[in-house]
Amino acid sequence: MRRRILLAAAGAAAMPAFRPARAEEAVDVALVLAVDVSRSIDEDEARLQREGYRTAVADPVVVAAIRGGLIGAVGIAYVEWAGIEYQRTVIPWQRIASQADASDWAALLSESPRASLSWTSISGGIRHSREVLAECPWEATRRVIDVSGDGVNNSGPPADQQRDAAVAEGITINGLPIINDRPTFGRLPPVPLDDYYRENVIGGDGAFMIVAEDFETFGVAVKRKLIREIAGLPAGAIPG
Repeated sequence: MRRRILLAAAGAAAMPAFRPARAEEAVDVALVLAVDVSRSIDEDEARLQREGYRTAVADPVVVAAIRGGLIGAVGIAYVEWAGIEYQRTVIPWQRIASQADASDWAALLSESPRASLSWTSISGGIRHSREVLAECPWEATRRVIDVSGDGVNNSGPPADQQRDAAVAEGITINGLPIINDRPTFGRLPPVPLDDYYRENVIGGDGAFMIVAEDFETFGVAVKRKLIREIAGLPAGAIPG
């Protein structure tokens, strides 16, 4: 009997130890916030846009949704994009698991300089976001790109090409089109922006979009969208 026990112990010692991922090495969602900074968005609108993300991420209701996940944490990277030649990771991956984490993230965004460039390349924004997701340092149950903007793709490849490439990698793309009645470079969008996002931008498992009727209501739309992305709630269950 003693010999059998010793042999069993020796065999167990020879096997590689199974070490499950620690909570610090995992997140419920790896989320890239991909934000339009093309010149169709003026300084006041850019301020409202950033303020919307800053206050939404730090909102106690959003933090409660984060804490309510299986792991209780999300990874967020903040990306800005304009034409096909410009994509920038403003805030690299940050793990949000508490109110303090969320407040620190909001402070980082408020301190980050902003650029504004011509043209709108949603395809470039999605491509860069895919690269950022590939570098996420944590295991994630879901990978999501959140695209917000006020215009259609007018620079670089068609948006749906990069959308389809992301979906093929198991990434979900959600949309936050901002309805802006001011013409871009003297031209209005060829199709309603919400229709364009529905057909060319969003895709993947559970993909959805929430329309911001203008920049003033952008913050409310961001909050509702983050709660749905993080908690997986149906649209009717999202707090206002």
